[in-house]
Amino acid sequence: MKLAYFPGCTLYTKAKSFDEAGKRAGEKLGFTLEEMPYWTCCGATFPLAEDYDMALASPTRVLARARKQGGKLVTLCAVCHNVLKRTNHVMQTNPERRAKVTDFIEEPYEGDLSVVHYLEVLRDEIGFEAVAGRVARPLDGLRVAPFYGCLLLRPRAEMQMDDPDNPSIFEDLLRALGAEPVDYPMKSECCGAFQVVHSDAMASRCSREIIESARRRGAEMLVTACPLCQFNLEDRQAEMAREDRGFQGLPVLYFTELLALALGGSPDEIDLTRHHTDPRPALAAHGLGG
Repeated sequence: MKLAYFPGCTLYTKAKSFDEAGKRAGEKLGFTLEEMPYWTCCGATFPLAEDYDMALASPTRVLARARKQGGKLVTLCAVCHNVLKRTNHVMQTNPERRAKVTDFIEEPYEGDLSVVHYLEVLRDEIGFEAVAGRVARPLDGLRVAPFYGCLLLRPRAEMQMDDPDNPSIFEDLLRALGAEPVDYPMKSECCGAFQVVHSDAMASRCSREIIESARRRGAEMLVTACPLCQFNLEDRQAEMAREDRGFQGLPVLYFTELLALALGGSPDEIDLTRHHTDPRPALAAHGLGG
């Protein structure tokens, strides 16, 4: 099964392991992420002003070009997914704005594309039971805290992936891989990334509260689907440790890395050395090293 795929800018650079592990895992599960040709940046943020149509030009161009490949577009990055899914909703429900944007980009588009996240492919097309049946290296005993963040599930009416107040898609995947999902109250909060513009200290505070909340519940690592969250949660840990010698950090992995590992990939193959906080000791403690 071939699926049209939009990687986005960050998965070509900082989050390359997110992309590579997702492609590798997909092949083992029977689907291929076929990168769409000539894609451009999605714009990185969805415009909240309803009269700011120019900001919809870039994501609509992506959608129009993806439609030529078929009726479905798969994403991995939570930010890209949020922008493309919400833009698609505007194209489907607001003919006036759709006409303005498509006239500007000089490409027709009727909003007739399905934008789905990789997690939805696993749940709705492969099935978590089938994923469990392909696991070659069960993550038995590994306590993992899923971090949804604020963009993957919200706004509910437009994203339509899971219940933003009581989600389960991450937890169900982790159970399929043999891991033990850790429930903690901060899993759908903002990591503080957008606060950096106004207050770096506030961004660090948000990240620290999430990490400490997960650790108090016994988590050995966090997983996320957002490169911005991954960076903010993990790369700030050195700063947190300098400010407080008693601070204990956690590795923050992309969910595709754990998925690829459980499907038989080695830690070296997935290149976990890219992480600021090394996840290999936690994995080795459960016989998952090497």
